[in-house]
Amino acid sequence: MRETIFLIALASANSGIAMRIVEPMLPRLATDFGVSVSIASAVITGYALAYAGAQLAYGTLGDRFGKVRVVTYGLIGAAVATFGCALAWDVTSLAIMRFATGMFASSAVMLGMAYIGDQVALAERQPVIARFITGTIIGQALGPVVGGTATDWLGWRGTFALLGAVFAAVALVLVVRTRAQWAGQARQGPVGNPFKVFLQIVRISRVRYVLSIGVLETFFFFGAFSFLGAFLKQRFDLSLTLIGMILAGFGVGGVLYTFAVRRLLRLLGQRGMAACGGAVCFGCYAISVLTPIWQVVIPCVLGVGFAFFMVHNTIQTKATEMAPQARGSGLSLYTVSWALGQAVGVAAMGVAVSLVGYAPAIIAFGAGFLALALWLRANLDRL
Repeated sequence: MRETIFLIALASANSGIAMRIVEPMLPRLATDFGVSVSIASAVITGYALAYAGAQLAYGTLGDRFGKVRVVTYGLIGAAVATFGCALAWDVTSLAIMRFATGMFASSAVMLGMAYIGDQVALAERQPVIARFITGTIIGQALGPVVGGTATDWLGWRGTFALLGAVFAAVALVLVVRTRAQWAGQARQGPVGNPFKVFLQIVRISRVRYVLSIGVLETFFFFGAFSFLGAFLKQRFDLSLTLIGMILAGFGVGGVLYTFAVRRLLRLLGQRGMAACGGAVCFGCYAISVLTPIWQVVIPCVLGVGFAFFMVHNTIQTKATEMAPQARGSGLSLYTVSWALGQAVGVAAMGVAVSLVGYAPAIIAFGAGFLALALWLRANLDRL
């Protein structure tokens, strides 16, 4: 079981790299294809749309055919699609191949959590999930670094070929090491029309609470975080490179959390984790926008990352148990709610910034995150 979780975490890390690898190569793509950077950015949009939308399919497929099997086939598809990216002849073909890559690569994170929910007792689940998502955090943090460095050395086609080779290698290892488990994991959930399964799940009050919390959590948090870089540029006129390095502290804080989660659970429990995470996050956001010294923002961003995962990981654990009879399908709905909250939150934050400015808007969204965390502390039994 531990080996399987590690391998799926490795697949999640590569999916995270694939998500962020294109950002630094956009100028090269624009030059090679003779288009603007804005048009070239369609290759990022295509991946993101497919990554979010495919979650609804993978939940029911994982319940029906076995989660590890579906992840493995997804990685094979991601490898083929990524090799296709290396052969693209224009922006349109590259965007299509990136869409296919996102569709196949998206299986690992959500089904990995569902697999943990099937295999790990609830009392031990939160630390295991925290360690598992370390792969995703590290992958997304490394994506721009890998994309920039590999493109300089190998070109963008060579970079995609290298990424496809990693997808293929992880898929091969999963086939060799886990194929004996596949038959026993199949048919663990309801079989039939997936939309009927989703309707059955959302009739459960606990599921509705978790999905609502998933939307609001990312609405408030990422609404504020997405505009923190723009605030730093306006307030301190820092270089974009420096701003990027500061914001990367979010991922560092998340990784630090995964090493402290067991001790925090013993010390605070889930209720205390939620309340403290919300308070620390709000405090760090407030200090970041009120301080006259930009260096103070560096530890604040680390704190924001650490505090966010104190709350987020608690909700993730509840999501793995909200519909145990169809765990994959339930988690697919949770993942969609998480993505929806982020998208709407960023849009709402844009309106708020235009009305009141960066600092008041970021503080207000941070306060909303704190209020949600306190509600979660008081109502954890409903989830």
